[in-house]
Order: sequence, then structure tokens, then C-alpha cells
Amino acid sequence: MDIVVIETPQLGDRSYLIHDGAVALVIDPQRDIDRVESTAREAGVTITHVAETHVHNDYVSGGLELARKHGATYLVNAADPVKFDRTPVSDGETVSIGSFTVKAVATPGHTHTHLSFIVEDGEKQAVFSGGSLLFGSVGRTDLVAETDTVGLTRDQYASVRRLVEEADHSAGLYPTHGFGSFCSSGPATGADSSTIGEQLTANHALTDPDEEHFVRELINNLTAYPSYYAHMGPANAKGPGPADLSVPESLDAAELTRRLDDGEWVVDLRNRVAFSSSHLQGSISFEYGDGSSFTTFLGWVMPWDQQLTLIGSREDVEDAIRDLSRIGIDSPDAAVGTDPHTVAPDAAVASYPQVGWDGLLAGRADGETVLDVRRTDEFADTHVDGAVNIPLHELLNRMDEVPAGKLWVHCGSGYRASAASSLLQRAGKDVVHINAMFDAAAAAGVPMTRTAVEA
Repeated sequence: MDIVVIETPQLGDRSYLIHDGAVALVIDPQRDIDRVESTAREAGVTITHVAETHVHNDYVSGGLELARKHGATYLVNAADPVKFDRTPVSDGETVSIGSFTVKAVATPGHTHTHLSFIVEDGEKQAVFSGGSLLFGSVGRTDLVAETDTVGLTRDQYASVRRLVEEADHSAGLYPTHGFGSFCSSGPATGADSSTIGEQLTANHALTDPDEEHFVRELINNLTAYPSYYAHMGPANAKGPGPADLSVPESLDAAELTRRLDDGEWVVDLRNRVAFSSSHLQGSISFEYGDGSSFTTFLGWVMPWDQQLTLIGSREDVEDAIRDLSRIGIDSPDAAVGTDPHTVAPDAAVASYPQVGWDGLLAGRADGETVLDVRRTDEFADTHVDGAVNIPLHELLNRMDEVPAGKLWVHCGSGYRASAASSLLQRAGKDVVHINAMFDAAAAAGVPMTRTAVEA
């Protein structure tokens, strides 16, 4: 039994291809299934089965399309109210695939109908835990409904205990979430691999003997999660169609200018330093880079029903289209090019200052506002003295709360502050983008307020 990990770092998730050299099972595939197909071809195996641990909340699944395309058996919990044909599987059922077997184990908590899969070939065992048992943590329990959170948290506590009882301590652990996904909760370790035995001594859900304490602590530590999550469950229950990863014909300059003038969502994918120095007036900065922040924050901030236009190099546009398809943002338009003067010669061009922490100390006048666009939990932990906190994902709806005058905008790394600065400038605000790591602020001499108690 070989296990191939298919990473999606842009969303902090993993998919898996398990094979015996001839046939393969795929667990929790992302929507861009060509990556899975390529992995199967390289291994020289046929995909005969696809399985979902749960109806996902953080991405659109590629499971249905992959199963249809390859004539594979699609294993989905019999209790999931999906609107497509699948092979229903329930707690305790075992399916034989080539030389290995797959046992479904009910592990409610992340969702009511969550399943984990224990796969074994007679010599070794592996546990595919989805959003149940993660490395050092568990999947969050507040994505179904606020009224269900306490009950699901209790379920999660019981589920992981049952799972480790069902599995060998030597079994490798293969979760879907926990690698940066907002679907995880608690003190995730950042480990790249683990076993059931390691989790028995390292995972707070297994080491905490007090269920009430576990429930209270997990719920108290839950933070905000992307707004697009609300659309993922319904899309996955309905049955997602295939992803269209083609790059559209580039918009002409006149149409791009019209969209800017009309206040449409025109997103510039270039580096945030280049954006601040020169960009099309009204465009919004969501630097693509390696895509690690792009999908989550654009999907979180952009109104769901808006037409999206991307501006950037062909490579960045192509990669961005792939990433956005994973969260159900399909068929964006594009203007391919990295020079604002070239893609829309008649459109107005704008800029704003970009500084480090030393620039804030040297340039900020009395009465000017430091605007912190990190999440509220980040702000509560430590923040610049006197700063105003409006998280990036709340900024559009709270624009009337933004103080008048010059705004010195920062976040944790500069990424969110770049997006916020562009949105603020589009709204007519006077901005300075602080492009610096927040962790370096105190060392630079910026006065700080700390509320966290250090151990």
C-alpha cells in the first residue's frame, strides 16, 4: 500500500491517493482533479474508488467529477443529504479495493456526518481522518450552525477517542485539514507527518481528561473564518461540476477602463510593492505570489455575487484561476499584462506611500490613525498603542467607521494591509501602507499594548 500526498497549500489542505500498484482510492480530492489524474498516471494505477470524509466547508470537492470521469465508485456517507448518485457508506462498513481494505468510522464533530477511513493491507495501517483528528488538534466545530457548536464539540471529543481505539498505534495519520486551513482549531503543531501513537501523547483532544475543559477551551479559541465557507457546503451537497481552468481572452483596454470607472472588482495580482508605486485607479491589490494567501483573503473579502477581473502576468492569471475554482469562483475575466499604462492606456493611474515601521515612527503626525486590519483575536493579543482595529474581512461593511485623516495601515505581514490600503484608497481615503512584519514592530521601537499572558 503506497500513499501519495497531494498538497493544496493555498487552502491548507491535503488530498490522498492510496494504491497497491494497480488500483487506487482517492480521498478528499480538490476540484482541480488533473493533479490527481497526473499522480495516478505517474504511479501507473487506475482510480477505481473515490471517498469523501465529509461535505467540505472550505473548498469545492472534485470527488464527483473524478468518479464520473473514471467510472469509479464514489463513497459518501449514507447520511449525507446529497443530490447526486453515490455509493452510500456507513459506520463500520468495510470496502475491499485491490489488496487493501477500507473501513468507515463515524467521527462526528467537524460535521454531524463526518467519517474517517482506516485503510490496511495486512501489513500496515493508515488513518484518513479528514477534519476529525489533526496533528496536535482537531477540526473546528462551529461551521454547521452556532446552535450546534457545543454538541459537535462534545462529539469531536468522543470521536477522536473512538478513532484511536479502532486504529493501531503505529498507524500513520493522514488528515485533510490542519496545514493552514481555517477548518482546523486549537494548537496545531505544524508537523508534516504523525502517527496515532504520537497523537495519544501530543494532541490536546486526547490528553485532556476533562471533557468540559476541552469543550470550553476549544470554543473559546475559535476565530473568524472566511465568509465563502457559507457557499461550499451547499455546492458540495448539490454536486459540483468540472472546473474550467482556461484563461479567457484578454479584455480590451476600453472595457477594462469602463469596469474601473464603474467600481467593479478589478484585482491586480502583482507584487504589493509594485502595486503601491503605480496601479490603475480603482483596482484592488491581492498579490498572487505563491498563492498562499491569495485565495483565502480574496474569497473572504470580495462580495460573492460580483464579476471578477484579474490583471497580471499570464502565469499568475492562470494560477489564480485554478486557485479560485477550488472555492467556487468560476470564469473570472482577465487583462493579461503587468504594466498599468499598457493594459488600459486611457485609465487613471494612482499610487500611495509604502513604509516600514521606521517610516511610521518618522512620518506619522499627531492625530493620524494607525489602522490594524488583522483579525480581532490577533489585535486582542498585541497591538500598536492607540491603533484602531477593523479586520480586512469586515472593512467593506465598516467603511463608515474608518477615522478621517491619514491612515497608516498594517497587518501581520503586509499582505492584508496592501489589500486594505487599496480598498481604502478606492473609497477616497488617504493611506500609507506599512509593508512590514508585525512581529518586528516592538524591536523597531513602536509602542505596543500587550494583553496576552506569557507562560
